[in-house]
Amino acid sequence: MGLVTALSVWMVPVLIGVILVYGTLKKVPAYESFVEGGKEGFSLAVSIMPFLVGMLTAVGVFRASGAMDALIDFIRPLLTYIGMPAEVVPLALLRPISGTGALGLMSDLLSEYGPDSFIGHLASVMQGSMDTTFYVVTVYFGAVGIHKIGDALKVGLLADLVGVISSVVIVTLIFS
Repeated sequence: MGLVTALSVWMVPVLIGVILVYGTLKKVPAYESFVEGGKEGFSLAVSIMPFLVGMLTAVGVFRASGAMDALIDFIRPLLTYIGMPAEVVPLALLRPISGTGALGLMSDLLSEYGPDSFIGHLASVMQGSMDTTFYVVTVYFGAVGIHKIGDALKVGLLADLVGVISSVVIVTLIFS
């Protein structure tokens, strides 16, 4: 474990050094390139702000309206049948929308049920098995002007569904 810790401490400084040496050898103006990249990153952040605000507002309205609780109550019999605790459904629904929101939900689940509980294991595996599909489609596709998102959205949501199902199956097999 000491070797892994030492590598992790030195990896970023060594990587930065290698990039600077490579840039110097190739006669690339490293500082100017860095500043130019910073400008582009800032302009990109400003351009995606409206998409981000709209998406986060929609998530807040869905949760505050009670629609999430109504949905969970509606599908509770199916959840019981497949062995998925209803407590992790908000995580499964929120993860494709917001990574930060899902991380907050997972943190709450770990605090309430414990990291070594079935729900804690399931929430952790689910968090790592899914992506922020709507976030990627809304923010990144919107920022670069891609308007035909249908196929990417379908594949992303299918991958998220596979992540949820796989999480339930694997955690049930390993931790039950």
